[in-house]
Amino acid sequence: MQTLSYAGSRPSTAIAPGKLPPLLTVSFACLLAVFGVACIWPTADLLWALWTTDALKSIGMLVPLVSFALVLRAWRAIGWDFQGTWWGLALLVLTSLAVLLRTQAVLVFVVSPQWAVYLPPHSLVVVAYATGVVLLFGGTRLFRASLFPLALLWFVNPVPHIFNVLVDLPLQQVSAHVARGFAHLLGQPLTHDQMRLMFTPDFGMFIAPGCNGIRGAITMGFIALVAGYLNRFRWYATVAVVVAAILLGYLFNLARLCLLVVYYIVALRLPRLQQHGELADYIIGACLFLLAAFLLTWSIRRLGDADAEPASLPTATAVPAAFPRFLQLRFAAMLLFVIFGILRFAPLVAHARDTSAASADSTAMGQFPQHLGAYTLARTWNENLTTGLLLFHWAEYTPADNGPHISVGIAPVIGSHDTLVCHSARGEDPLWHAALVFPTAADPGTSFSAAFFNDGATQFLELTTICTGATCGEYTANRTHLGFVYSRPHPESILAGNADRPIPILLRAETLDTSMPPDLARHQLATNVQHFLAALNLSALTQPYRRK
Repeated sequence: MQTLSYAGSRPSTAIAPGKLPPLLTVSFACLLAVFGVACIWPTADLLWALWTTDALKSIGMLVPLVSFALVLRAWRAIGWDFQGTWWGLALLVLTSLAVLLRTQAVLVFVVSPQWAVYLPPHSLVVVAYATGVVLLFGGTRLFRASLFPLALLWFVNPVPHIFNVLVDLPLQQVSAHVARGFAHLLGQPLTHDQMRLMFTPDFGMFIAPGCNGIRGAITMGFIALVAGYLNRFRWYATVAVVVAAILLGYLFNLARLCLLVVYYIVALRLPRLQQHGELADYIIGACLFLLAAFLLTWSIRRLGDADAEPASLPTATAVPAAFPRFLQLRFAAMLLFVIFGILRFAPLVAHARDTSAASADSTAMGQFPQHLGAYTLARTWNENLTTGLLLFHWAEYTPADNGPHISVGIAPVIGSHDTLVCHSARGEDPLWHAALVFPTAADPGTSFSAAFFNDGATQFLELTTICTGATCGEYTANRTHLGFVYSRPHPESILAGNADRPIPILLRAETLDTSMPPDLARHQLATNVQHFLAALNLSALTQPYRRK
């Protein structure tokens, strides 16, 4: 078969439509793309934990699979064109370096008190990685054909935290009011608790956040988005279908709650049904979801017949005479990239397993010195999530002059922490915040991100820093709304093969005198912390928790 070529370009490496694709070549490219995830392993690991621990975000695990299938579909439509570009490899290297930086440092963009974004976001990392692979193997032609599947990867984290704050909880209240109103409409008296519908003192239902229909609405919207792309809807039709699907999912959830109210009323007359309320909820929800999915599919088919854009046929190209050398080089470069990722992040995986096993024992206390200058260790404790994951080892120190106690916490697992972000997520705004520099026992000047709070019962000063090896420091930009919280890792910790990871440290000093002027209280607490830090070696304190 004759090889086709175009003026000013090298021979095409695609095959004509209707011919068998180079299955070995495509399969090898896909295999390298899958194993290449090792180069962004920390992001993949965090996303997996997000999907498996948060039911609201579990739909995100389907997004990479759907996107992968849609990219292959687009690639086949253009004749398996392998005319890639080296810019893809450059993007992959930059993405891997960004992930490395995130594992060794903290960079948080604070948008508002309730909205903070760790940089680079997980979604951006996944989109950049997939785009790099597409450009490396398929070039700009495959990139243009795969714009939708690549953009779809932004939804690997389908529900950001700000959505939970502004949408999820308010919808929980709306769902509870609808269910309560329906029960009253049926003449059923209830207790006065807004989130609990108690039909008797010991028989009722609780409208939890998971009952507000968000999961079903997001799933319906995701189905509609992909279906609109597959049916080649125009953009405005796709938007209309997605919005309608989300509303349909939420409407059917309200119907589920109302039917569940009916079931509970019936169960009042038939006590044997009372112990099967959870099963009834699952059955009612599944039936309504299937009905909603059927209505959505039927509507998309009807709309697709009227609104679909004409399909664009791929340009006929020919099979290459031999396995092109430039493609061999790209495969070799991608293989080296995969090996680099495996070697660089293998210590992270091993340490994560060791840390996970250690953190499961909530009784294992941290290692703290008995005396730090004029301060004496009073008590130690652990702060764990309900899942058992260790957040902080804590120690409280008392001064010889009976002044304010100072608590110090070490986070050997989470990798990054900032007190401003955590308090902002709870809607607690600081009265003051800035970067403070204090000398420690091993460093003449360590930078801390500091914030001062008054919760009505206490006034307290919190300082955070992060240690990577022997280097410690965290900074916060002065801001009113927008701003950054960041640390400065040592270059060797990013590029070298050592196994050190950042260890966050949190210090807290407080006073019960809430009548003291805030500026005076902050100044006194800062002085106490300064004296405490003068005897504290932060590098030695984090030594037991570093990777070996």
